[in-house]
Amino acid sequence: MSATSLGILAGIDEFVASTRINRYEKGVHQANIEIAQQLATALDVPLAYFYMVDDDLAELTLSWVKLTEEQKRQILAQVKAKSSLAPG
Repeated sequence: MSATSLGILAGIDEFVASTRINRYEKGVHQANIEIAQQLATALDVPLAYFYMVDDDLAELTLSWVKLTEEQKRQILAQVKAKSSLAPG
Protein backbone atom coordinates (compact mmCIF):
# COMPACT_ATOMS: atom_id res chain seq x y z
CA MET A 1 0.00 0.00 0.00
CA SER A 2 1.35 3.41 -0.86
CA ALA A 3 1.90 6.08 1.75
CA THR A 4 -0.76 8.18 0.05
CA SER A 5 -3.31 5.36 0.14
CA LEU A 6 -2.56 4.62 3.78
CA GLY A 7 -2.86 8.26 4.72
CA ILE A 8 -6.17 8.63 2.93
CA LEU A 9 -7.52 5.46 4.58
CA ALA A 10 -6.48 6.92 7.92
CA GLY A 11 -8.39 10.11 7.23
CA ILE A 12 -5.44 12.34 6.36
CA ASP A 13 -6.00 14.90 3.61
CA GLU A 14 -4.93 13.39 0.29
CA PHE A 15 -2.71 16.35 -0.58
CA VAL A 16 -0.47 15.85 2.47
CA ALA A 17 -1.00 12.13 3.13
CA SER A 18 2.20 10.86 1.51
CA THR A 19 4.39 13.47 3.19
CA ARG A 20 2.86 12.93 6.63
CA ILE A 21 3.14 9.14 6.47
CA ASN A 22 6.73 9.46 5.30
CA ARG A 23 7.56 11.76 8.23
CA TYR A 24 5.94 9.31 10.68
CA GLU A 25 7.95 6.43 9.19
CA LYS A 26 11.23 8.34 9.44
CA GLY A 27 10.52 9.56 12.96
CA VAL A 28 10.58 13.22 11.93
CA HIS A 29 7.12 13.59 13.44
CA GLN A 30 5.19 11.40 15.83
CA ALA A 31 1.53 10.68 15.19
CA ASN A 32 -0.81 11.59 18.02
CA ILE A 33 -2.88 8.79 19.52
CA GLU A 34 -5.92 9.56 17.34
CA ILE A 35 -3.91 9.38 14.11
CA ALA A 36 -2.10 6.27 15.36
CA GLN A 37 -5.49 4.62 15.97
CA GLN A 38 -6.69 5.60 12.50
CA LEU A 39 -3.51 4.13 10.99
CA ALA A 40 -3.94 0.95 13.03
CA THR A 41 -7.52 0.64 11.81
CA ALA A 42 -6.47 1.23 8.20
CA LEU A 43 -3.77 -1.46 8.51
CA ASP A 44 -6.02 -3.82 10.52
CA VAL A 45 -3.55 -4.06 13.40
CA PRO A 46 -4.07 -3.32 17.09
CA LEU A 47 -2.94 0.12 18.23
CA ALA A 48 -0.47 -1.51 20.63
CA TYR A 49 1.44 -2.89 17.62
CA PHE A 50 2.93 0.54 16.95
CA TYR A 51 4.32 0.79 20.46
CA MET A 52 6.04 -2.61 20.75
CA VAL A 53 9.76 -2.34 21.37
CA ASP A 54 10.43 -5.96 20.46
CA ASP A 55 9.70 -7.48 17.03
CA ASP A 56 8.74 -10.85 18.52
CA LEU A 57 6.24 -9.21 20.86
CA ALA A 58 4.83 -7.21 17.95
CA GLU A 59 4.35 -10.41 15.95
CA LEU A 60 2.79 -12.12 18.94
CA THR A 61 0.38 -9.21 19.30
CA LEU A 62 -0.66 -9.52 15.66
CA SER A 63 -1.23 -13.25 16.10
CA TRP A 64 -3.07 -12.79 19.41
CA VAL A 65 -5.82 -10.62 17.93
CA LYS A 66 -6.62 -13.30 15.36
CA LEU A 67 -7.30 -15.97 18.00
CA THR A 68 -10.71 -16.91 19.34
CA GLU A 69 -11.52 -16.04 22.94
CA GLU A 70 -11.22 -19.72 23.86
CA GLN A 71 -7.77 -19.97 22.26
CA LYS A 72 -6.68 -16.86 24.13
CA ARG A 73 -7.86 -18.32 27.45
CA GLN A 74 -6.02 -21.57 26.79
CA ILE A 75 -2.77 -19.86 25.84
CA LEU A 76 -2.95 -17.46 28.76
CA ALA A 77 -3.48 -20.37 31.16
CA GLN A 78 -0.45 -22.16 29.70
CA VAL A 79 1.73 -19.05 29.99
CA LYS A 80 0.66 -18.46 33.58
CA ALA A 81 1.37 -22.06 34.49
CA LYS A 82 4.82 -21.95 32.92
CA SER A 83 5.70 -18.59 34.44
CA SER A 84 4.82 -19.83 37.92
CA LEU A 85 7.33 -22.66 37.42
CA ALA A 86 10.12 -20.38 36.20
CA PRO A 87 12.96 -19.69 38.62
CA GLY A 88 12.40 -16.32 40.17
